[in-house]
Amino acid sequence: MNKQKLSLRLYQLLILLLTPLLVVVFLIRSINHKEYRQLLSQRFGWVPSHLKSGGIIVHAASVGEVIAVKPFVEQLLIKYPDLPITVTTFTPTGSAQVIKSFSNRVQHCYLPLDISFCVHLFFKLLKPKAVVLMETELWPTLIQRCDKSDVKLLLINGRLSAKSLKSYKKLSWLITPALNKFSAILCQSEDNAEHFKEMGAKAELVKTSGNLKYDIAINKAMEDKISELKEYVDSQRKLIVVGSTHQGEEQQMLDALKDLKTTQPDLLMAIVPRHPERFNSVVQLCQEQGFNTAQRSTKQAVTTDTDIWVIDTLGELFACYALSDICIVAGSFSDVGGHNPLEAALFAKPIIVGTNMANFKDMNLKLLGAEGILQLTSNNDLAMEIKNILNNESMAKALGKNALSVVLANQGATQKSIASLDSFIGK
Repeated sequence: MNKQKLSLRLYQLLILLLTPLLVVVFLIRSINHKEYRQLLSQRFGWVPSHLKSGGIIVHAASVGEVIAVKPFVEQLLIKYPDLPITVTTFTPTGSAQVIKSFSNRVQHCYLPLDISFCVHLFFKLLKPKAVVLMETELWPTLIQRCDKSDVKLLLINGRLSAKSLKSYKKLSWLITPALNKFSAILCQSEDNAEHFKEMGAKAELVKTSGNLKYDIAINKAMEDKISELKEYVDSQRKLIVVGSTHQGEEQQMLDALKDLKTTQPDLLMAIVPRHPERFNSVVQLCQEQGFNTAQRSTKQAVTTDTDIWVIDTLGELFACYALSDICIVAGSFSDVGGHNPLEAALFAKPIIVGTNMANFKDMNLKLLGAEGILQLTSNNDLAMEIKNILNNESMAKALGKNALSVVLANQGATQKSIASLDSFIGK
């Protein structure tokens, strides 16, 4: 047995030994979120019997990836109308987003655990022509199965930060062979492409195609959602939308709002927590600090006395940005590393981010270079910068216009990814 096969076998043995622990984790999480114990059989490769085989599988781990891959999947549905397109996820929130985004136009199930017999069963039932993975979703057993079954394998929107590269190099014995089983690795940017090469991927496999996240557009469903949300908000009030908050970030927003309310008492803030399991605790935090708080899930009226509107629903952040006067993209006020600012940019809104945008470094640099985003040098300056934008209409318009120009100038990754996949499927 050669070194590569031995390394993979050791990995597979480790994952197999950890399986009981993974099941326990799912069951514990299911105490508050029953979705984690539902469809548990799919985690072991038992896909629903009604799913058609012989198509294309696209894996998007969770909500953010599903949103990012939507234009790509939409193009697949047009390009291959006779092939079943299966979108897999790993989280229940990702699953809900697939259903919300595509309804019954695609097939959907969970990606199985990366264990030999689970992946084998998954492939036996679906018999895919091609598998498309995103960003850094590198599952060695799944990748080996594609290679053994002569299934075309494509990595799109490839992302490998300098920090991740350092960690992955410790697993080079496992990751490098896996990378070289791809038909192509399409990266978001040149620096990501260089990192994949440094990780050991063959240069001829690695290409820069751009970031799928720029390929966003406003469709009829989005227009309808915006119209629905408009009914809740007084257009005369200034609205600040804070998207994808994490633990500790809501408190920073509330502190800023207290400061802002001293001079602009009618200011309304919409807070959109990143994870559903935190919805209730965020509502409680706002109420404990004396803010009149409305919840989107209960369809409470947002009155003139409402201070905070907690969007405790899934899939409505994008539409909320359309209603805002200022968009604050969270994840950047903690060690998370930021979230995607492009949805706000598409609506030409002024955007504020915190000091940490490490996960979106290239995107953030493009926006900064075009003067299409305001990044704080200190998170304590949040209230001051909000005031500056609210009191300077020309500044607000310029930020939004410049942000939109960056989105439009960087679109095209979807078509490049589709063309690459087509070149392999056609062979």
